[in-house]
Amino acid sequence: MSKTISIIGSGFSALSAACYLAKAGHTVSIYEKNDTVGGRARQLIKDGFTFDIGPSWYWMPDVFEKFFNDFGKTTSDYYQLDKLSPAYKIFFLDDVITIGDHMDKICEEFERIEAGSSKPLRKFIARAQEHYDIAINKVVLKPGVSPFELVSKETITRVDQFFKTISSEVRKNFKNPKLISTLEFPVLFLGAKPNQTPSFYSFMNFADFGLGTWHPKGGMYEIIKAMQSLAESIGVSIYTNSNVEKITVKNNTAESITVNEKIIPSDIVLSGADYHHTETLLEKQHRQYSEAYWNKRTFAPSSLLFYIGFDKKLQNIEHHNLFFDTDFEIHAKDIYDNPKWPEDPLFYANFPSVTDKTMAPQHCETGFFLIPIAPGLEDTPQLRDHYFNLIIKRFEKRTHQNVQKHILFKSSFCVNDFISEYNSYKGNAYGLANTLTQTAFLRPKLKSKKVKDLYFTGQLTVPGPGVPPALISGKLVSELIQKN
Repeated sequence: MSKTISIIGSGFSALSAACYLAKAGHTVSIYEKNDTVGGRARQLIKDGFTFDIGPSWYWMPDVFEKFFNDFGKTTSDYYQLDKLSPAYKIFFLDDVITIGDHMDKICEEFERIEAGSSKPLRKFIARAQEHYDIAINKVVLKPGVSPFELVSKETITRVDQFFKTISSEVRKNFKNPKLISTLEFPVLFLGAKPNQTPSFYSFMNFADFGLGTWHPKGGMYEIIKAMQSLAESIGVSIYTNSNVEKITVKNNTAESITVNEKIIPSDIVLSGADYHHTETLLEKQHRQYSEAYWNKRTFAPSSLLFYIGFDKKLQNIEHHNLFFDTDFEIHAKDIYDNPKWPEDPLFYANFPSVTDKTMAPQHCETGFFLIPIAPGLEDTPQLRDHYFNLIIKRFEKRTHQNVQKHILFKSSFCVNDFISEYNSYKGNAYGLANTLTQTAFLRPKLKSKKVKDLYFTGQLTVPGPGVPPALISGKLVSELIQKN
């Protein structure tokens, strides 16, 4: 039977769910508080420079392909996808590691750093590939309703991988600190420290080294435009500048939402917005999780970001660049253990115009810099300026060039913006971390336990943070709605 479904937010998970639900014959409407579709995946265009101000890494291309295939489409129907070569650079204090676009190249680089390391690397990635197949094709396709979802012949034989950590697994096979950092890096996308992330999540290493790093021409926002086009082509109505102010419950059933003071009757309400914020739209007795619950969760970091237009092409950089020239352990403690602004933060620099000339004017460079920080920190203009000056000097030193005098403009985005723009809990950037106690059925539920016909999707629920998991989350919740 066809239902009228109202979806709050228009990020990857919301758009994904909308497409599946519309395909199933439901009447689907999306309400987005901001003036563009995409949730946190937005775009800044200024003076000929184009910035993705949200996600910037395109990993797990198979997940994107499967999504569009479910609607008789392919990614190539909507955007051009290019594999980056090299995938990225990692700048250390005394060396630079370049990650190539093929395992042979990566093995050569590992051998350069540590003789004999390519052999354990190949074994590690082979096991990571097995984990990837199980994770992407089985584990993450479960709705997180029961612990028994994790029980299968494949997972039973790997149960120890849920109680070991990525850090212990990596350090058992590799001794060089640079190689250790390189192999621990991918799980940072999951939002937790490597020594708190189950070793089963090594499938992220296969996503990195095995499947490679890609770029949709025109930027990551091309995916949002593709999903919007697909959604509208199958009947989804999308409304921007439409702030959802309230979810009305009658007889313990979600009855309507209030959008810009207008009441919208709904058979089903699905939120792709911040989970904590969504529950504040309900009266207290209808909320599943208390403030104490949220405060005790381990959240992925927030970020301080800078979007910069340079009036020249920069040297000694790639599309993606990681600056691990300070102590990661100290920075990680400043995020997770004793939240505070870090003294010497690691940072990431993205220059899409290195490989995509459409992203910047001729002879110019589009760049954005990201510093991971703890959510909930004080955010002031003075702090932003301090950290920009700190990282730009290190950037100049590591890349052997002067860039500050070539800055045409600079914009920033931090904790206060994540809160005001996305209603993000404590200004987090990526949702709940994928720790052992926050995995699968232990995450906040896709379906409300207190309110009938109220559902959730996105980075705070199953399967977790990241763009590919967001696509999968939308599919999972749509299947759960269909089932119920």
